[in-house]
Amino acid sequence: MNMLQPAINSTSEKMVDHGIKVTYTGNLLPEISNRLSAEFHLNHCADLDHLEQYLNEQSLLSLPDCIIIEVDASELAFSYTEKLKSNPLFQGIILILVAPQKNDAWRTRAIRLKVHDYYTWPFPVEDLCERIHFLVKFKLIVPNLSELSAHVDVTYKVPISKRLFDVISSGAALLVLSPLLLIVALIIRLESKGPVIYKSKRVGTGYKIFDFYKFRSMRSDADKMLSQLSNLNQYTDTEATNGKSAFVKIKNDPRITRFGHFIRKTSIDELPQLFNVLIGDMSLVGNRPLPLYEAEMLTSNEWSQRFLGPAGLTGLWQISKRGKEEMSERERKKLDNFYASNYSFWLDMKIIAGTIPALLQKEKV
Repeated sequence: MNMLQPAINSTSEKMVDHGIKVTYTGNLLPEISNRLSAEFHLNHCADLDHLEQYLNEQSLLSLPDCIIIEVDASELAFSYTEKLKSNPLFQGIILILVAPQKNDAWRTRAIRLKVHDYYTWPFPVEDLCERIHFLVKFKLIVPNLSELSAHVDVTYKVPISKRLFDVISSGAALLVLSPLLLIVALIIRLESKGPVIYKSKRVGTGYKIFDFYKFRSMRSDADKMLSQLSNLNQYTDTEATNGKSAFVKIKNDPRITRFGHFIRKTSIDELPQLFNVLIGDMSLVGNRPLPLYEAEMLTSNEWSQRFLGPAGLTGLWQISKRGKEEMSERERKKLDNFYASNYSFWLDMKIIAGTIPALLQKEKV
């Protein structure tokens, strides 16, 4: 018997929805997986290890709508289900357990875990299919980036020495560079219409979203043109999810103004981010905070680690791979993960020392 009240049976034409993504884990009941594959977009994982590997490769946009796990004698399904429910990235996924035989103790554990449903074989598989349709339509709550920042347990906290260094350095730099900042602002205002400072939402440490400042180097309608320029993206999509690359960097970007080319080549456009450092949104050294459309592609277990370190004005990627065409998306993500796990005062000093020669880029990106 189902743990929860099943959806009302309908005599209308059977629903077929290959848009609903279902992951089935187990090999004890092939009758179920065969029927699901005819009804939904099915991914079959032989065991929990394969399920773990599959989920680690997904982003927030490609996670399945429903995960069905067979319970076997090892009872590992319960501990793994508990692990999934504790992860905020998976809060919007329907979790269903299927038992190959009647077991009251298993059913009690499933109830305590508050899974969406629990089935004991044998049962009509069409009832399971209808239940999935019902739950996905009415029960699914997809997590978003703004909610993740309130739930992710971030272990990183800015050391007092690092924060003190950030405040003193950014404050002194703003004071010294103020004449240059005023001149740049005036030229931007005279060259083209639009605000001098470009403000966008970025995702930093622990998926925290904040306003990110740059001197405007593009036309005022640059954001609207982005979808038309995807074929110019520097990053390859061979490893991307659903054919989409997580990072976007346009080669020979036609949206950039004449003066914009100069301030980008010299990285002068980045100077307003000293205000972000001063007020604590980010640090001088860290992983670059990402636009929302990039960050939502990096919410898998494998890549979310980059958000557990400091967000920064400059970082390991800038001094080691910036502007190189052969750089892959995976290489950049690995650099970000490495810094999040190994940052230190001396590594920060090395990155700062290497940033100056990296400012002048040969590539027009």
